[in-house]
Amino acid sequence: MDERQLRILRELGELGSVTAVADALLVTPSAISQQLRLLQRAIPVPLTERQGRRLVLTDAGQALAGAATEVESALARARHTVEEFLDRPDGEVSVAAFSSAGAAFFPLLLRALAGPDGPVLALADADVTQDDFPPLTREYDLVLAHRLDHAPPWPRTVTATPLLSEPLDVALPAGHPLAAKPRLTPRDVADQPWIAVHDGFPIMATIEAIATAAGRRPRLAHRINEFSVAAEVVAAGGGLALMPRWTSRPHPDLVLKPLSGVQARRRIDALHRPERTARKAVRTVLTELRGAARTIRDGLAHDDDG
Repeated sequence: MDERQLRILRELGELGSVTAVADALLVTPSAISQQLRLLQRAIPVPLTERQGRRLVLTDAGQALAGAATEVESALARARHTVEEFLDRPDGEVSVAAFSSAGAAFFPLLLRALAGPDGPVLALADADVTQDDFPPLTREYDLVLAHRLDHAPPWPRTVTATPLLSEPLDVALPAGHPLAAKPRLTPRDVADQPWIAVHDGFPIMATIEAIATAAGRRPRLAHRINEFSVAAEVVAAGGGLALMPRWTSRPHPDLVLKPLSGVQARRRIDALHRPERTARKAVRTVLTELRGAARTIRDGLAHDDDG
């Protein structure tokens, strides 16, 4: 049995005919009769009987119709509770992000949502491969994920809100011979030792593209995912690295140079399951993430033609 069948039984008890119930519910009499037959199959005793030309409820039917009133009331209360939950502006919203996005976005989010009546943030870092970002949306309301511009799109099981399209620059020590050049090409850097990320992480494909464009195999000296650690290794002379232009922390001993000849750009998107944004609190956080992205881009963008 379902809610609609119970409502039909209740209406039949009040109106006394299938035709009257059909008129009240704006459906055909045959549809009402079909639902009554389906309901009867689930009940071991008769629910209706004929009295002349009228179809009336038996004692069992009247008992079930009375219970239907309680069911409808309970469902109405449940719907109201859900509506209140969805409309609450101050519910908890969980946000996961990879390290450099967390460092750039989390402080801006916390400041923007510092008031007493806004969403309560639950923040987490998640350093995972590109393929592992979508599954995180099962656990978190919003997931900040990154992929290269030319990488396959996110699966249709998640909704992606674009936040940034961020250039990737070559990081090198301030005293490096290439530091005087305004721009670098794959041939400039192909023979240099590289501080690369681990396999499966987006930036690795760009290093491979640089080597391919120069016709050489990349020299992978070190494997470091965390940009702040990679920056220290670059500054110490350990090799070159690709760094995001806006979301990596500036280092006093490094310079970032734009790269020509290959696509060197990553996308930062907010991923979520479609049903998550039914909540007002999640929509509020998503709006603030878009605002934070504008702040990061407009406040730190420079020479954005790489």
